[in-house]
Amino acid sequence: MTDHLLVDVVDGVATLTFNRPKELNAFSLEMRHAMFDVVPELEADREVRCVVLKGAGGNFMAGGDVKSFLEFTRETPEWRRSYFERRIHNLDAMLISLTRMEKPVIASVEGAAAGAGMSFMMAADMTIADEKAIFRFAYSAIGTTPDASGSYWLPRLVGLSRAKEIAMLADRMDANQALDWGLINRIAPAGTLAEETAKLARRLADGPTLAYGGIKKLMNAAALNHLETQLAMEAASFGRCAASEDWVEGVTAFNEKRKPVFRGR
Repeated sequence: MTDHLLVDVVDGVATLTFNRPKELNAFSLEMRHAMFDVVPELEADREVRCVVLKGAGGNFMAGGDVKSFLEFTRETPEWRRSYFERRIHNLDAMLISLTRMEKPVIASVEGAAAGAGMSFMMAADMTIADEKAIFRFAYSAIGTTPDASGSYWLPRLVGLSRAKEIAMLADRMDANQALDWGLINRIAPAGTLAEETAKLARRLADGPTLAYGGIKKLMNAAALNHLETQLAMEAASFGRCAASEDWVEGVTAFNEKRKPVFRGR
């Protein structure tokens, strides 16, 4: 395992830390290969009930490792096209796993979230950001288009017109603008991001994990489904939840007027 990605699992919460602080945690090949292995493992691990994405050294992720791209400028256009198309397609399975996993994913953003950093952030289910965080969907600044599912999530979060503005102009946004435009969920006052992230992760990890997974599936599908399809999915998801131990506990606790103790089963 490379040290470009740190993995820590404590009491049902898995924390993935992008760990290239001197390069603002730019997404290296070593980091991506580690995520290829780790993300599906976390998806399958029923003991993990919440996943947190964060960066080391005061930044989330400053996008792809653009410095390393310089060597490719000497290759032919045909070679570059083929290479980068394959390289980006290699992310697909990991990104699908990250989105599909039946547990909440939190992005905890400090400092810069740019390019692919914003794409990973938007692929999470919730984002909490330090009040001084900076966001820039910077792909067009190097003459390219989004990857890592960024073009999928951005218009769903902010609407089509605003998504085009963000992607084309590549302007910097502060945390207040990101919150106002729907890119993030919460702002943590300076110095409290780690504490606020831990509180949110603990709350989610103690919740009804199976229901959270169903909520993710329903919400992610809603924009593309016809009403009839969505209603069928709702019924199937409710039925699956009703067959779970957590549903029995939730209903029993409600009637006994006590707080439920969910176990993610």
